[in-house]
Amino acid sequence: MTLLVKSGKIIEILNNLGGNIMDFEKLQNLVVEGLGVSKEKVTLEADLSADLGADSLDAVELIMAIEDEFDITIDDEVAQSFKTIKEIVDFIESKE
Repeated sequence: MTLLVKSGKIIEILNNLGGNIMDFEKLQNLVVEGLGVSKEKVTLEADLSADLGADSLDAVELIMAIEDEFDITIDDEVAQSFKTIKEIVDFIESKE
């Protein structure tokens, strides 16, 4: 298990989950910029809608930003299935 101290909060990254902290940090920054939430709210467990307040338009804009940042394509069906930040990180890592 790897622990990272970030903004006064410990974020647990489990190695068996992929744990690429660079992908998480890039995604975290995109979410902070796109949704206007604090960095502390953007955790692996955070629900895009319930915890971060993303509506359908926010989700589309976020997916577009992720595609640009990580140079990947996300099918609409896959994008609509994302509920948590971890699901997005896992998807990004599967494309690397």
